[in-house]
Amino acid sequence: MDLTYSADRIPRRPVALFLALAGVAGALLVGSGGLDTVVGCGSADDPYPSQTAQDWVENADHVVVATPVREEETNRREFKKGAYRFQTDRTVTLRTDDVLWSAPRPDRSIDEGFELTAPGWRIHRASGNRVKRTAAYAPRLEPGHTYLLAVRWTADGWAVLGEGAAVPFDDRTAGRGEWCGRVLTEEDVARGERFSRRADDSLEKAVNGRDEQAVVAGLEGAGRS
Repeated sequence: MDLTYSADRIPRRPVALFLALAGVAGALLVGSGGLDTVVGCGSADDPYPSQTAQDWVENADHVVVATPVREEETNRREFKKGAYRFQTDRTVTLRTDDVLWSAPRPDRSIDEGFELTAPGWRIHRASGNRVKRTAAYAPRLEPGHTYLLAVRWTADGWAVLGEGAAVPFDDRTAGRGEWCGRVLTEEDVARGERFSRRADDSLEKAVNGRDEQAVVAGLEGAGRS
């Protein structure tokens, strides 16, 4: 899963707009608290449709609750000039806590543990300080947190469908936990929903603040439609 994107467009997610109004986006942009990210935490082009429950059941092999248990820096890229000396990705090993849904004929069964590629770090040329790279409108996938993920098997291994299919899930609650390198509550996300478009029918919005039973119900409903 490589959810690292550069961004030069206006943020389109309601959460990002809420964070900007609340002053959180400013902290992300200037590196407060050890963060240094692209504008608005990125602007994503999903590898696969990932917004609605229908997107998940049509494109995913499995929907899982998973917890990162190990991370390793990979894909180091050196820069000859600029503010950063090099940057890395991370190979994140996740424990499969629960499989909430599987396709009738998945390309591959999911094991008790699996790996995803996630954003890593940038190293400042002048100071040597290490700062987080973040995923576009999505969690970084950090140890100590739990996530709801819709994944599929690809030629490169397991991958998340896109930014709409990676949801913070600490305490088995959608919207609670690490997002874009910050720890948020589901209330933060809910307050941001006033800015969402009326036509927003994402599963992420529908299950915000709810547990896995709501996720399963949404997926089963999409499967019957």
